[in-house]
Amino acid sequence: MRVRTILLLCAALAVQACTYAISPGVKTSADRTLTFEQLSSDPSAVRGKTIILGGTIVQSRRSKNSTLIEVVQKELDYWGKPRRTDRTSGHFIIRTERPLDPMIYAPGREITVAAEATGGEEPSLEGSGLYPLLVVRELKLWPREGLGWDRPEWLDPLHDPNSPPVRSGY
Repeated sequence: MRVRTILLLCAALAVQACTYAISPGVKTSADRTLTFEQLSSDPSAVRGKTIILGGTIVQSRRSKNSTLIEVVQKELDYWGKPRRTDRTSGHFIIRTERPLDPMIYAPGREITVAAEATGGEEPSLEGSGLYPLLVVRELKLWPREGLGWDRPEWLDPLHDPNSPPVRSGY
């Protein structure tokens, strides 16, 4: 009986660890047939629809009551994480009513968002064009990944990726 309970607990934790980036309620309300190409070609045609997109942050700007984040669109994998690829269909801008820290939502970070299409376009934060504007319903900022000289190159179960780098004594 005790072994069965432990196995059920482990299975529940394994399933929880393998969930999609966006919550099930928001995911089911999103229009999964809507593509980024459709959004960018005619933003007014998809006004009010929820879409799930992801990519790499180009820039973010915080004001008193909101934050604008410009994102380079990337295809999402099975779990909703942006793929590491050079292929993109363009840029989009998301607006959240929460003031988010631009040092956290920094250029190069990966993000997945469920957002409602406003039907409008916003000028690029760098001033290089007009991009579809979306209002955030749910946001997932992915942890930084990558190996550097201070990170192990093997899978170490005890390594904390958020720990400060170890410096030698010189």
